[in-house]
Amino acid sequence: MSVVQTENLNIAAFDLMPSPEEIKARIPMTERANAAVVAGRKAVMDILERRDPRLFVVVGPCSIHDAEAGLDYARRLKRLADEVSQTMVLVMRVYFEKPRTSTGWKGFINDPFMDDSFRIDVGMERARKFLLDVCEIGLPTGTEALDPIAPQYYGDLISWTAIGARTSESQTHREMSSGLSTPVGFKNATDGDLDVAINAIISAAHPHSFLGINSHGVSAITRTRGNPYGHVVLRGGGGRPNYDTVSISLAEQALAKAKLPRNVVVDCSHANSWKKPEYQPLVMKDVAHQIREGNDSVVGMMIESNIVAGNQPIPADLSQLKYGCSVTDACVDWETTETMIRSTDAMLRDVIGKRERSA
Repeated sequence: MSVVQTENLNIAAFDLMPSPEEIKARIPMTERANAAVVAGRKAVMDILERRDPRLFVVVGPCSIHDAEAGLDYARRLKRLADEVSQTMVLVMRVYFEKPRTSTGWKGFINDPFMDDSFRIDVGMERARKFLLDVCEIGLPTGTEALDPIAPQYYGDLISWTAIGARTSESQTHREMSSGLSTPVGFKNATDGDLDVAINAIISAAHPHSFLGINSHGVSAITRTRGNPYGHVVLRGGGGRPNYDTVSISLAEQALAKAKLPRNVVVDCSHANSWKKPEYQPLVMKDVAHQIREGNDSVVGMMIESNIVAGNQPIPADLSQLKYGCSVTDACVDWETTETMIRSTDAMLRDVIGKRERSA
């Protein structure tokens, strides 16, 4: 009796992937980049623990697709970060992985040539090089953790991590977060449910054991210590925003009930701006006003921003791509970003040092 094949029936190929150790050997950490990562992590942790009264603001493109334009943006952001450093810690949003509702471009790592060739090996190396370059500029970086293996390749260059609305409920991502070396922001679910994020924070704070890979790319049982720096990211959902005073008050109550620190980050984009980037300045202004009026739970904000406003489809001829314009979600342009950040700085400069410093 012959044995009928029952595995890999829908697998076309297994292409070898360089190990994390190999990629890191090609693009090693530098002292300057390391200093930026360490300083960025410390700043965010100090803010979450109320040792630092400032806000951290994760700001940058919806996704990275052009390294040249991305570094152009980073240099601009560094100058702005230095200008507003009394009130805010600016963290550059560097998103390489894009979860898709159905189909679409999956990001810089998955398809770096934007031609469905899916050279993940090339994408991973280029992603690490881009992160290194941003850190060399002196900026901390923030990203969304989607693939549970990817942090082994570039996690040493990240200062803040987001778990998206579609994955906050995922046990895989909660386990992964428990072992990440950065603070982790869990977004509320796409229907607006906050319990998903709160349960994720609790789960990620505990040790876990799960299947992963080590630095040599070998399958390993990954055993984590638990991550004490989980926090909620309000991004709206269920057909309405949730950055208003009532929504934030309800989030504070839910966190207190769960015996968690009242740390809230507000995403100015997504459902909070009705997916209209031009509303992001209104969201930021509203939240800054709440802080002026005495709110002490909002510790950070997120902005989707690029050099050029809006977004663009990916053309067949990539030379026709508009420089500095998103190929995923629409963003505000650089001039609007400067105005948003500077206006918030002016609004908070005389009150930021008076914020309650106990979580």
